[in-house]
Amino acid sequence: MSFTAAASGFVVFLLSVPVVQGQDDWGVTYTPTEICALKGSTVDIRCTYRYPYSLNRLTTTVEKTLWFTKLEGDEPVDLTTDSEYEGRVEYHGGQKNSILRITDLRETDSAVYKFRFITNHQTGKYTGSPGVTLTVTDLQVQVTKLSVYQFSTWAELKCHSSCRLAGRPSYVWYRNGQKMKEGTSSSYSGYFYPGDSYSCVVKGLEDFRSPSVYAPKVPSVLVSPSDETVEGSSVTLTCSSDANPAATYTWYKENGNPDHKALKTGPQLDFVSIQSSDSGEYYCAAENELGGNRSDSISINVTYGPKNTSVLVSPSGETVEGSSVTLTCSSDANPAATYTWYKENRTLHQGPEESYSFTSISSEDGGTYHCQSENQYGQFNSSSLFIDVQYSPKVPSVLVSSSGEIVEGSSVNLTCSSDANPAATYTWYKENESSPKASGQTFTITDIRPEHSGNYYCKAHNRRGHNNSTLQLTVVAAPWKSTAAAVTTTLLLVIILLIFVFLWIRRKRASKQPSGPGQRPDNGLQLNQGHVCDTSAAAQTQPTDRQDDLDYATVHFSKTQTDPLYSNFRPQRREEEEETVQYAAVNFKRPQTDPGTRSQEADEDPSELYSTVQKPYANPRF
Repeated sequence: MSFTAAASGFVVFLLSVPVVQGQDDWGVTYTPTEICALKGSTVDIRCTYRYPYSLNRLTTTVEKTLWFTKLEGDEPVDLTTDSEYEGRVEYHGGQKNSILRITDLRETDSAVYKFRFITNHQTGKYTGSPGVTLTVTDLQVQVTKLSVYQFSTWAELKCHSSCRLAGRPSYVWYRNGQKMKEGTSSSYSGYFYPGDSYSCVVKGLEDFRSPSVYAPKVPSVLVSPSDETVEGSSVTLTCSSDANPAATYTWYKENGNPDHKALKTGPQLDFVSIQSSDSGEYYCAAENELGGNRSDSISINVTYGPKNTSVLVSPSGETVEGSSVTLTCSSDANPAATYTWYKENRTLHQGPEESYSFTSISSEDGGTYHCQSENQYGQFNSSSLFIDVQYSPKVPSVLVSSSGEIVEGSSVNLTCSSDANPAATYTWYKENESSPKASGQTFTITDIRPEHSGNYYCKAHNRRGHNNSTLQLTVVAAPWKSTAAAVTTTLLLVIILLIFVFLWIRRKRASKQPSGPGQRPDNGLQLNQGHVCDTSAAAQTQPTDRQDDLDYATVHFSKTQTDPLYSNFRPQRREEEEETVQYAAVNFKRPQTDPGTRSQEADEDPSELYSTVQKPYANPRF
């Protein structure tokens, strides 16, 4: 146990096991962790602390230390800046130790004190826990023995403190404010007369005497409320007396109580709902170990005010939106009461009328109502009445779980909500489909596909009606499908372009061919170099004067052919004749490699060979 004497008085330390908080070379040690001190004295609160020499190659230095008992937000409030400790706090100490000195201790200084140090590191703020618990107390005079006589009381008193004082302090005793005894004994005994008071103090702290002990003074009675007492209201009688030790109280009613029996013990006599029969004269008696006293009588006159206030609704039963509803407030009061109507404690109407009417009640009128009756003697509130206005669903709102594009293959939740009373039930439909898609507030579509696109609507309904809300749902293709479609579209465009180029080239070449007899026709089949085209003579000698009929040619390709071949066909038509289809076969052969075997046709340009296929002239059937 450690004791420290300060210049202004005694300080007592109650030493417990030192508490060290911290790890990784950070820590705070408090010695001791509990201190009890007398009011008016000085106390020293001590701690030591440690921290690593360096951290992250940076030498650790302490930039600030402080003590605190409370926080503002997450930051401690330095005691040197706390107005409650102004002029009474000092910091002392050296490297890695700190002393908090508080002078002129007050009972409000009782708290848990903690130490904090701040280093030059970014996270180098450290607070030690659990701290030091300081208890500040003053001296008390205790009555240990008591003997009551007719005109006096013999008592034994003791000067007591919850703190164990250091050494053998001297005590000074006072009677009625006058010093009468001094010594090392903390006890005093003697006769105690009505009106006497005793106190004690530790020598050296004369400015901090204990509270005096004395018998109760004449009690006083307070009535609340202090104005006229109205029947049904709450009335409280409070008895108080200056006494130490604290007095005990007993209540009595003079008239109508011939046996003079106590009504109640305690400082207060409560009437939760006072009645006219409670009128009468009341007084209280106060007593402690040193004596007793009684109050003067007080008269309670109960007046008659409003009571039994209630609210009725007409018609009874369910309340439907648009109907006529009347609320009636009834109260037994004399004189007649005036009425105030409230909805959720908001004033609606005040006046002598006892009814409040709705000609066409709406959903907004639903809620909790009550009335208050009032006259010059008081007021009384009715119990609350809840008006439940039923109505059909309002226009529903629809919420889609996906905030962006709805991608094929994903899952989508459609949620429908509507203000309705009673609560609405929900059914989901897709436009142009008679059967419902789902029932319930939420409609879930899993693995959504493009065919799910379209207009959906939910139907909210209850027994009062229904309402609909429509939602358009658009499903976009998955990204990989969009890419494939784009590639396919590009290929088709390239093929179409090649076809157009091919037709343009064919048309260009056809326009340059001779049209006379014996010349190569312009609609022949073009072959790549190295291939031979054989056509029948009949096909080459067909009339060419009817070019509007469509002819067909069968083309056979050699399996070993590797070069591209071209064939141009020019349609020929016969006017006013029945169409006859004739086919000409065209065979392609690989050119011979021996120059001696080449035919006359082989002397022609090997890159272009033509075959013209035409329909023969036919006689008309009529």
